[in-house]
Amino acid sequence: MTRFLLTFCSVLIALFTLEMLKPVQEAVIQPFTGLLATVSTAIILPFDDTVIAQGRILRDGTTGFAVSIEAGCNGIEAAIVLIAGIMAFPAAAIHKFTAIAAGFVFVQALNIVRIISLFYLGQWNYSVFEWFHLYLWPVLIMLDVLIVFALYLAWLGKHRQAQMPAHS
Repeated sequence: MTRFLLTFCSVLIALFTLEMLKPVQEAVIQPFTGLLATVSTAIILPFDDTVIAQGRILRDGTTGFAVSIEAGCNGIEAAIVLIAGIMAFPAAAIHKFTAIAAGFVFVQALNIVRIISLFYLGQWNYSVFEWFHLYLWPVLIMLDVLIVFALYLAWLGKHRQAQMPAHS
């Protein structure tokens, strides 16, 4: 348990430090955040042709209402927590890589649902938007991380059990 905690905290510190570096922000984080706005807009457009993506902003072309995807809202921090958990748990590198890739996709899929829901909640009722944005969605995103990690551990356990030789 001590090894897990030390590795988990070390990976968290390293990845959060890396994420905060200006070159990483400019070359990776900001373009990725803009991509989230573009993907969210592409999902919305078949149902609502008034939405426009402008960088990391989703805007309603009719009402002018907009949400900006800022640091802490792009799912990167949640993914870092998941990556740290996966890296800290003993497993083969291929299993870790697979779990990180799949986990990142799951976290970002839920984050896109979050972004789209907040875009419409903000247009409907700003007080409800604030409550969802500040309280409900952060908990749901971290719960997603926990569920993905638990599923990884369950899968890893089954995979290890399947590889064990049968006792006679």
